[in-house]
Amino acid sequence: MRQPVRGEEMRHVKLQIRGLTATYRTARGTITALNGIDLDVREGEKVVILGPSGCGKSTLLKIVAGFERAAAGSVCVDGLPVSGPGPDRAFVFQEFDQLFPWLTVSGNLSFALRVARGVTGREAERAIDEVLSLVGLSRWRDLYPHQLSGGMKMRVAIARALVLNPAVLLMDEPFAALDAQSRSLLQAEVNRMLAETGQTLLFVTHSIEEALVLGDRIVVLSASPGRVRQIIEPAVTGVTLLERPEGAELRRVIRQLLEQDRVAGEMAS
Repeated sequence: MRQPVRGEEMRHVKLQIRGLTATYRTARGTITALNGIDLDVREGEKVVILGPSGCGKSTLLKIVAGFERAAAGSVCVDGLPVSGPGPDRAFVFQEFDQLFPWLTVSGNLSFALRVARGVTGREAERAIDEVLSLVGLSRWRDLYPHQLSGGMKMRVAIARALVLNPAVLLMDEPFAALDAQSRSLLQAEVNRMLAETGQTLLFVTHSIEEALVLGDRIVVLSASPGRVRQIIEPAVTGVTLLERPEGAELRRVIRQLLEQDRVAGEMAS
């Protein structure tokens, strides 16, 4: 188990989830997607949600974002209950086309600042300059989304989220549609950027390797209904972990957890 970094135990809880249960209605009746999720995410921590398809990972993220309502339980950011969307939580989707195509790179960021934070003029320009420099897009600030590659569009989406300086950054499988090289590069970039900004991250993925590269902690959910099956705290994070024996062991442990759900599902069907 990973030992807390010096001072880590003193960091306050940025995101608190208690007893979170989510349901939805179908022609066959009410289905429980999440059941009694408890989770604390500390300030500056990167927490990755991992689990089988249909376990409620994206539903969990959307409830934290305020896009959907929970059937029971609570979500608090900095001690304040979440009752709907807000600029304290910025969401990055997996679709390339989440940008406004009629706005430039800087225009997309400017729009987000104006609408979500009410920031305009020189203050907005300073914030945009800083974030574009952080994500390496300063040279492309005047280009439109159709002029960018998929990886660059995703960088802009991340920049648009970061420029709001949210309390919690929410990312729902943002690199799933990218090629392997672009995906690896952006994983490294996210680690670098969050090390510089100190932002808190809640990240959803299907990829065990991606979880190991990004997560300070990895929350493995069970199959539907999603419950916290196990929380894994690697001793080290980043690509380095994949190259070490403990990385291989963690892969084995996580695959075993996911395989248990697959076998249980087959036996029940």
